[in-house]
Amino acid sequence: MMCGITGFVDYKKDITSQRNVLLAMNNTLAKRGPDEDGSVIKEHVALAHKRLVVIDPEGGKQPMVHMYEGNEYVIVYNGQIYNTKELRTTLEENGFEINSHSDTEILLKSYIHYGEDVVKHLNGIFAFAIWNSRKEELFIARDHFGIKPFFYCIHDGTFIFASEIKALFEYPGIEKIIDKQGISEMFGIGPAHTPGTTVFKNIFEIKPAHFGIYNKSGLHFKRYWKLQNKPHTDSLGQTCEKVSYLLDDSIQKQLVSDKPLCVMLSGGLDSSIITAYASNYCKNNGLPPLDTFSVDYVDNDKNFVKSEFQPNSDNYYIDLMVNKFKTNHHKVVIDTPELADSLEEAMIARDCPGMADVDSSFLLFCKNIKKEFTVSLTGECSDEIFAGYPWFFREDALNSGTFPWSIAHRERQQMLKPEISNQVDLKEYIDFRYNESLSDIEPFEEDDEDTAEKRKISHLTVNWFMQTLLDRADRASMYSGLELRVPFCDYRLVEYMWNIPWNIKALGGREKGLLRYVVRELLPDEIVDRKKSPYPKTHNPTYLAKVKGMLMNIMNKPNAPINDLLNRNYILDILNTDGKSFTRPWFGQLMTGPQLMAYLVQVNQWLEHYQPKLEL
Repeated sequence: MMCGITGFVDYKKDITSQRNVLLAMNNTLAKRGPDEDGSVIKEHVALAHKRLVVIDPEGGKQPMVHMYEGNEYVIVYNGQIYNTKELRTTLEENGFEINSHSDTEILLKSYIHYGEDVVKHLNGIFAFAIWNSRKEELFIARDHFGIKPFFYCIHDGTFIFASEIKALFEYPGIEKIIDKQGISEMFGIGPAHTPGTTVFKNIFEIKPAHFGIYNKSGLHFKRYWKLQNKPHTDSLGQTCEKVSYLLDDSIQKQLVSDKPLCVMLSGGLDSSIITAYASNYCKNNGLPPLDTFSVDYVDNDKNFVKSEFQPNSDNYYIDLMVNKFKTNHHKVVIDTPELADSLEEAMIARDCPGMADVDSSFLLFCKNIKKEFTVSLTGECSDEIFAGYPWFFREDALNSGTFPWSIAHRERQQMLKPEISNQVDLKEYIDFRYNESLSDIEPFEEDDEDTAEKRKISHLTVNWFMQTLLDRADRASMYSGLELRVPFCDYRLVEYMWNIPWNIKALGGREKGLLRYVVRELLPDEIVDRKKSPYPKTHNPTYLAKVKGMLMNIMNKPNAPINDLLNRNYILDILNTDGKSFTRPWFGQLMTGPQLMAYLVQVNQWLEHYQPKLEL
């Protein structure tokens, strides 16, 4: 049930006259749910929903209301529950009558059956709120990895929530404020963010793997799941069998849809695995050939230059996969003007500056897929789970003492306007968040030295870097009315991989060595042995010229809001050197030169669009 949810609870007064507020909040989420909407408003609770129909058009309408033993329950829900079939069996064995094949009904009745323990029985991606009339309380929850968003704030005793931050600003009195912590989040941690926080003051998110209860005594959270250290006793053969089973089961569960479904295919190992499993599923079940989509850029082949992080282009490998699995392939080719012109829309989708054209290109990719399809599977999250990033292997990254994808803290500090830089110490904030996160790791005496070291970097990667990519994926896809599924992010697979010793996980001393070994018989050798290549970016020199011109136009305006926040002279240095004065990537591997300029364009667009009040 891919969609947007929003609502508020106020115990002090009758809120039935605030329907216009509820509808205004809901309307900001229209792109997440273009097919239907609905709302329920009672004395102390208001709930609304925007729906993207994927399963059971008639049986899945929301808000869904159910009376059980004289008590009324109301749910708004965004997500997809992949073990619906098993939950349905349990419910029916316990006397529940199921009237649809909607996972919304299954989720609501599972809550009635299990209470707050319902989250321990769910396999899926979800963010939901359930009003319990008898208890007069709101139960809220978010999936294991925060794949689905859930933002909230408490204003004047009212609890307000939504799938996206923009909806909260429609509630009267909610201010857009950025304070020292917000600046530290945006320019010290960003485009990642600390779980539970946002760049806006007093606006928060439910942390992944948490549920909450809001009632007259306040808001109370509890963590329902975390990765546990356990001995790994399986042999290499048993490990491969288990990984293969979990992958197959996760992908098969996520291929269920009443709407057309496709796969994003880059020719990399991860998307190729999804394509192979999905293609075989279609063949074995008498379905039409699988549809696959790839993204590229005008003149990229002419301008591609090999680098350490981007060793080869995708097209050769995509063709290998299409020919082997006979998929119906579609190529989305993006040109420089639309890539740059979509920076603002990508920022609005995310409610803050993100990964620049990595975001805008993905948004355009999703929009093109949506023209023909409603659901797509992606290979996202494999690198985090199977150790695919360079920082798992580079000593300088492992010993950096900070987040290895964001080591340019001095350059980030210089980016701030001097008056602000004197009040905000980004390194101090980054160090605090880094050490806070590491303190959550429990030492495991059975770990060898390598495994203990890599457990630390895995923890950071799963809880920080992966979250950033999942945020990007959700906002871009849902802004396009496209449901995106991430089979590698099945919590059972992540749990199992967490405890596999490093010498098995990095079999043969390679990134994703175990995964390569598991799928060697499934894929062409060239795919299995291909070095990791990140999400494709444009190499067209016209893009540098375009974003440089956009940033120059901004800096030529003395009243441009970016001058109130960032160091004008430093930005001019970046412009004059085509970004080379900023010697290290802003984030990850790709945010250099053109991407950094595009990010700064997004910062100014964000300041103009949201007009946050600066509070130091």
